Parts: sequence; C-alpha cells; structure tokens
Amino acid sequence: MYVRELQVRYRLRRIRHEPLSTEPLLTPRDAVRLFTRLLAHEPVEVCGLLCLSTRNHLLAYHELSRGQLDSTPVHPREVFKAAILANAAGVILGHNHPSGDVRPSPDDLALTRRLVSAGEILGIELVDHLIVSAEGTYCSLKETGRLNP
Repeated sequence: MYVRELQVRYRLRRIRHEPLSTEPLLTPRDAVRLFTRLLAHEPVEVCGLLCLSTRNHLLAYHELSRGQLDSTPVHPREVFKAAILANAAGVILGHNHPSGDVRPSPDDLALTRRLVSAGEILGIELVDHLIVSAEGTYCSLKETGRLNP
C-alpha cells in the first residue's frame, strides 16, 4: 500500500494541500496559536497532533481523538502511527479543555510520560504537550518542566 493511500485511510491531512503555518514552530506559543484555531472552540475534548520536520516545519496535522466533556482517549500507538506516516522527526500533542481550566490532569501527565518514553524508542521527539482553552489560556508541559519521563 502506498504512503499516500495510508495517509488518506487514516485521515492524515497533509499541510501542503491546506497550509496552517508556513513558519517553523519554534516556541510553544507558535503551536498554541494553531491549536487554539483548531481546537479551542470545540464543545468536547479533542486531541490533535502536529507532525514536524527536522527543522520544526509543520508537515501534517492529525486529529487523534474526539471525546466527551472532560476526557478523550489517546493511545501512544495512534500518536506515533500518524507521526511515522507523516515522516515526522518530532510531534507536538495538543488538546482542549472545554471547562477553561488548562491545568493538566493526572491522566494528561501520565500520557505525556508514556509518549516521551515511546518517542525515545522510536526516535520521534515529543516536543511539547499543550492544553488550550476557548478563553485563550494555555498550558505548555514543556514550559512548566513536566515533559520529562
């Protein structure tokens, strides 16, 4: 099966067909702008993935899961499947909190630790895990020092 067929099959939206950003994502705030645009207005938790090149240019965006008011299921297998299909060197995970409270939950922190560990094995860096809200607030687990396994 060709990579393009796999990308369509797994609904991996290639950025070159629908650009969200042409500048490299160098700071958490750069990625927050994208996630706010994509997820902040959602009435339920939605988790998405930004797939990055070696120079932090955006290769693809993939919606990983759509959940309930206060949770959404995410498995490392799905995160890295999308990253591998996009030929990504790094990924930024992001999700919204419809409540407006962007403090990470214990589940958010546990998922982050699992993704960092899995990414080290696969050679795909988890650059950051971001939580955004409709109010424009955000939490970067990298900025708060919680990105370590």
